[in-house]
Amino acid sequence: MNLALNEAEKTLQHSAREFAQSKVKPLAGEIDKTGDFPFELVKETAKAGYHGLPFPRSYSGGGAGYLGWVLVLEELARASMAVASIIAINTTPQEAVFRLGSEEQRQRMLEPMVSGREMSCLAFTEAGTGSDPSAILSLSQKRGNSYIINGHKQFVSVARAARRALVFARSEGTGLNAFLVSTSLRGYRVGRSFETMGARGLDVREVYLENIAVPQEDRLGEEGRGYDILLDAISLERIGVAMQAVGVAQAALDFSLEYVRERKAKSRAIATLPTVQWHLAEMVTRIEAGRWLARQAACERDRGLDIRYSSAVAKLFASQMAVDVTRMGMQVSGSYGTLVGSDIERYYRDAKMTEIYVGVSEIQRVIIANHLV
Repeated sequence: MNLALNEAEKTLQHSAREFAQSKVKPLAGEIDKTGDFPFELVKETAKAGYHGLPFPRSYSGGGAGYLGWVLVLEELARASMAVASIIAINTTPQEAVFRLGSEEQRQRMLEPMVSGREMSCLAFTEAGTGSDPSAILSLSQKRGNSYIINGHKQFVSVARAARRALVFARSEGTGLNAFLVSTSLRGYRVGRSFETMGARGLDVREVYLENIAVPQEDRLGEEGRGYDILLDAISLERIGVAMQAVGVAQAALDFSLEYVRERKAKSRAIATLPTVQWHLAEMVTRIEAGRWLARQAACERDRGLDIRYSSAVAKLFASQMAVDVTRMGMQVSGSYGTLVGSDIERYYRDAKMTEIYVGVSEIQRVIIANHLV
């Protein structure tokens, strides 16, 4: 598999780096401090064309493919993992429509989302589900040309900004149904917020579904086959998380290099100390491995291959890598690295989130092991 970047991909990567460093990085600390959703900055990412990068231009997408998408995610995460996560979360419902929706649904729903005019979110997790779809209690009942949905979702990111929500609810028969629900429907209510240790600014909230009437034409796929849609769409989001982990780890390395070049011990930069150099070498080696795993999984998606295994491998390794690399960055920074509000302290908290959300590491190991045996 040739993972070398072509000229168009290099140009996209370069422009994303410039955007991230000039527009995103100056606001990253404030986003983390307040935890507020960056509405105006998200509008800027839409103007830059980052909301529909993987999808064909025939559906108003960016036509950059999935490799182009992860290149941009890495650069955004290098400046603010929260902003990169918003883009990745928004892509998941788009992917569900593009891959498993009807042509009518693609024509009707994709353009507003990929253009950035409509943000979208994923409403799957409930109080008792974790990563177990069989424990979902939300119920969809067919009534005429609509489905009546009742349920309570938790940990819904981009909750207030979203105009569409990819909602999963039990079918009256067996299995799950998947719906792309308009959040303006009566009975769709956004509740209290959850304050997370990292990736702050995602506006993580609970959502109540109270007798909402969803038109039949907004159901994705066949009756009771929503779990297949979830597995497919969430695989792409795992690649996104893997590349977010790479981006935040690279940011930690950038921070560490600048620090050890300036910090002196006995009139010498500590960058010359063997113990510090060992940390730096270990950091960059692990980052490169995570980067190539994430890019490989994205390239497999571009080739139309099943990415459930490769995305799990990429997320498992990259998330653990990011925690280790940011920890090493804190180590070489000494006491300064522990200060609340410092960049490396934020990177450490953000990195830990990549091991938790979109499936904890233990779930990724189950997916990988099941594939092997």
